[in-house]
Order: sequence, then C-alpha cells, then structure tokens
Amino acid sequence: MRGSVTDPGRAAGRTRGRTTVRAVASAALLVPLLGAAPSDAGTSPDSLQSAFASASAAYHVPQSVLLGVSYLQSRWDAHDGAPSVTGGYGPMHLTDARTALAQAAPHHSEGSEDPRGDSARPPLLPEARLPEPSRLPARLRTLPRAAELTGLSPQQLRTDPAANVAGGAALLAAAQKELGRPLSSDPADWYGAVARFSGADDTATAAAYANDVYDVLRTGQKRRTDAGQLVALAARPGLAPDTGQLRRAGLRTASTAGTECPPTVSCEWIPAPYEQFGDGDYGNHDLADRPASQSIEYIVIHDTEGAWEGVLKMVQDPTYVSWQYSLRSTDGHIAQHVKAKDVAWHAGNWYVNAKSIGLEHEGFLAQPDAWYTEAMYRSSARLVTYLAKKYGIPLDRQHILGHDTVPGPTTSTIRGMHTDPGPYWDWRHYFELLGRPLVPTAGPNGGLVTIRPDYATNRPEYTGCVTAGEPCAVHGSSAVRLYSGPGESYPLIKDIGLGTTPGTGVNDLSSRVSTGQRYAVAGRDGDWTAIWYLGQKAWFRNPVKNPTAVNATGLVVTPKDGLTSIPVYGRAYPEAAAYPADVPVQSVSPLPYTVPAGQRYAVGDRMPGEYYYAVGFDASSHRVVTGKDAYYQIQFGHRVGFVRAADVRVVPSGS
Repeated sequence: MRGSVTDPGRAAGRTRGRTTVRAVASAALLVPLLGAAPSDAGTSPDSLQSAFASASAAYHVPQSVLLGVSYLQSRWDAHDGAPSVTGGYGPMHLTDARTALAQAAPHHSEGSEDPRGDSARPPLLPEARLPEPSRLPARLRTLPRAAELTGLSPQQLRTDPAANVAGGAALLAAAQKELGRPLSSDPADWYGAVARFSGADDTATAAAYANDVYDVLRTGQKRRTDAGQLVALAARPGLAPDTGQLRRAGLRTASTAGTECPPTVSCEWIPAPYEQFGDGDYGNHDLADRPASQSIEYIVIHDTEGAWEGVLKMVQDPTYVSWQYSLRSTDGHIAQHVKAKDVAWHAGNWYVNAKSIGLEHEGFLAQPDAWYTEAMYRSSARLVTYLAKKYGIPLDRQHILGHDTVPGPTTSTIRGMHTDPGPYWDWRHYFELLGRPLVPTAGPNGGLVTIRPDYATNRPEYTGCVTAGEPCAVHGSSAVRLYSGPGESYPLIKDIGLGTTPGTGVNDLSSRVSTGQRYAVAGRDGDWTAIWYLGQKAWFRNPVKNPTAVNATGLVVTPKDGLTSIPVYGRAYPEAAAYPADVPVQSVSPLPYTVPAGQRYAVGDRMPGEYYYAVGFDASSHRVVTGKDAYYQIQFGHRVGFVRAADVRVVPSGS
C-alpha cells in the first residue's frame, strides 16, 4: 500500500491475557538472573557471543540451540531496541504486542488505487471492517513471560541484548521442562522446546519452525550484526533431532487440505469468498483456469499494513478484496485464500492481476524499525521458489514484483498506485534465500547494471514515516536515490506521471531504484553511474570500493530507426481486431511517458496482448482475448512498463 503515517501510541489500548507459568518452572528458572543487569552486549565486538554463552550456562540450554533460534528470529540483530512488525524485541524476538503492535490503515482500503485495476468495471474502493481487539495469542506476549521467569524488567528485555538472550534461554528451558524433558547438553534433545518457542498453536507451523532452526544448526552461520557484533555458529551437519517430541507438545493439528504449498512450510486453507451479493456485486476474486487459459508470469510481494488476525478477517469478507497467500511474521505460517488458477484482486492493474499470484506479508511500509523475522523471509522464499518452479516463473525482479513496481494501467491511475513493500524490504537477502543471489554477470562494458547496495549501510534519508515531512528513523534500505546529474547537488529525477515535485517521502517513488532491478547504463562520471530511467538520464552514486550496483549483461530495447520516440503502456492489451463481438474492446491507451530515440531499457518478457474478460459472477461468461500485437516488458522507472514489439529493436546490452 501507500505507507500510512503511523502513531506508535495507538497500540496502548490493546489488551493482554493473564500469563500463567507453571510454579515449578518459575521457581527453577527465576534464580539465575534475578536482579542481574546484563548490559555489555554492545561494548565489544564479541560481547553478544559472550551473552549467548552466559545465558546457556545459566539456564542449561545448549548455546548452539540459543544461537539457532535467535538466528531464525532476527539473524542476531538487536535493531537498537526497536520492535518488529509483531512487537518482537531483540535478538530472541521476545514479543510484547501491548506496547508495540500498531494497527495501521489496511492495505487495500487506503488511497485511490482500485485493487482490481479493470477499467471494464466500476472502480473498486473497498472499506475494511476492522475486528475489535481481542485477547492476544501467546505468540505475541512472550516478553512478559520472560520477565516473570528471569526477574528482569520488561524494559531490560526490550533494550538490552544480553538480557533479551537470557529471556529467550529462560523460555526455552521452561518449554523443555513443561515437555517433561531434561535440560540436556545435546541440541538434538531440544526439538520440542524449539517448536514450542515459535509460539505456534499447531503442529505443522511449530515443526516447520523447528526444522528451520535445525537446518541453521546443521549448516552453521557467521555474520556481523547491525550493532557490529561478530557472531558465529559452528556447523553440525550430522545433527538429527528427536522430532517425535512434537507429538507431546499439546498443539492442534491444522488441516492442509486445499492448499497449494511446498511441504517445507506450514500452510492452511482459509478461503476468500466467491459469492454473489447485491445487484451484480460479487466477491472477492474471479474464477479462472490458469495456467491452461492464460499463463502465470508474476509473483507480487505486498505488505499487509495490518496485523495477522485482522488481515484474515478482511480477506474473508466478500465485500473486500483478495490475494492468494498471507504470511505471518512471528513464525512464517502461511494461509492460502485463493487458488493459483483463479484471479485475485490485489495489484491495482488488471493485466498484472490476471497474470500473477499475490503474497501479503504481515508488516508496515512506513515503520523502518518494524522489522520482518527471518522465519517469514524464509517461508516466503520457499513458497515463491515452489510457485516459480510450478509455473515456470523466472526468479528475477522482472517477474518477482513488489506491489510498488506494478505500473498504473492508465494515466489517471498512476498517482494512486500503492508503494509497498517499500524501501525497507530486504530484496538482496530475499534473493539469496531464493537461491538467486544478485551477482555480477559482466565486466564494466556489459551495458547493464543490477542495483545491489549493502542493505545495512545503505541509509538514504526518508521522511513521513511518523509525521508528515519529518525524518524517518535512520535505517538500512534496498532503495537508491536518483539525481539529474552526477552529484547530490543536482535536482532529483522527476516523474511526469506523478506530476509532483520529487522529494524524500517514504512513498515517493519518482527518483528511486530498488535492489535487483536492472537498467541500461547511460554514462559514468567518477563515482557516479547514469542509467536510462523514465525517458531521462538518471544518476546514482556507485563508488568502486563500495558499489551500489553490479555489472550485468542482457537484452535491451531501443526505438526502431527513424522513430524519434515510442509510447510506453501500463498493460499489454490486445488490438481492437482481436476482440470477439460479445467482449467489449478495451482501449490500448499509452501512459504519459515515452522512450526517446537512442535510449535503452532492460527487457523482461515478450508477450502477446492479452485481456481476461471477467465482469460477471458466472464463470461461463469469462473469456481470454489474445491479440497478434506483441509487447515487451521493460524496467522503465521504479515500476515496469510495456512497449509494443513493432516499435522497438531488441539488441544485446553491450553492443
């Protein structure tokens, strides 16, 4: 969505159920750190590693188990005491949603974007019916329980990484005792406790979480955290946990019937309704027969701008809109709502909706410190890898789109298009998890660059996260800002389609490129590189010693000889002659942009013009119209665009 200005104080009204802790566990675990004040986990390069060792010794939890759980929660980052999207704090992601979890404007109910994006129907601007706050589930209140177990204050657990690690160790030890297991030094004996630590209430989610932790233990990890701490976990490739412990964990069995997910994730079927209501109204998606009737070309990454329980209620409302999958941040659990064969209303562009699968991730665009868990990133990557293989979708930024890279289908829609998942989604790490790391594929003369800043150290200024016009918290980012010349003294690049003065607003995409996007090189000047962008030469800082982009090669399009410029389109619709008599012709209207002669743009796919006619509840009336005119998808600005194949030449980028 277009990220909302948020008020962190809005979470204060949330309620919390009374936490119950077994007396035996509390008594056994309270002593080790009662009154202690661990506060040195940021004072030396290895103090966080020492904190894991200390907590391991105090609570008799194997250090490797603590490290593996923490890696899956936060990759050992402390985020300077800021909460995650679900109110989780510190390296162990201890949750306290009473004070941290905000309920922002729901994704598809904000702004002027029509989530269907089909001009053959009246605009769809749904209103969200937010649920009343209810008792928070246990997975969202682990920090108060850790405070009871350790005697440490909630403030310490939120802000002190060493205390946070101790709290996580106490929770693991308590779970081990509740399962009737000894506090063993063998990490293989802790599978059930790790599964319980996830906070999941079903066996499939808990098992998927624990399996991920043990995968980390087998492969090992080493990285420097956001606070400069060097943390290492040695690999144990032969580690085989006792998975049978999960049967005694007292969790429910969630049905996977109806889901289309890989076996390596937890997934349940919570269907979006396809039902008729009112006069000609129905919701909240269209039946189809993909990929038999039309191919699936894209996967669109969204954030929810709302919390899990509320999001699930909205997608089950027939008067709202839909997407195929929702992903939960605390543990990576997935709910599927719409079959892949059917068309969900999620991207604001009917052509893209008809050719895509939409994934909503629990999170908030305009809260830079409201970080996503590693568990959700990994679960999402596994789902996307599975879908990409099943439907033949390439794993690149031309096909794995952010909602913010979907173009407005017509000129009038450009300004209302949504901007999620925004500059704080870690695309570089995501593509590493997809098994497609963003690496150089050419030398300096390859003709293309792939945007690839270092996420942690790339910290462009943004404004408007909390208060309009005020600076956002300084944070790592996947996005890079563009200027009209080789230096920051030059004006920012302007997007004529937006018709606004470019600035640093967190939702302003006019002068921004994103990690993984690929552009044709238009020039170089010292530490600065120019690319072709929105019909202009756009510059970004790209020093040799710390590059913001890597060299690449591939195909580009350029206007055919003799043409001074060519139009750019927001959808690849068929020519009028392709429509049968019973299907209204959809206009092939260009956007206000052009590609001038001599400019080059990276190519995605070549495709025929196609339109899915589905304006009624009865699926027997739905038709796929395919034209003879072909299009190329190009990376035109921050968003993709389409050009007619008849207007362009396709050439190697290095020629």
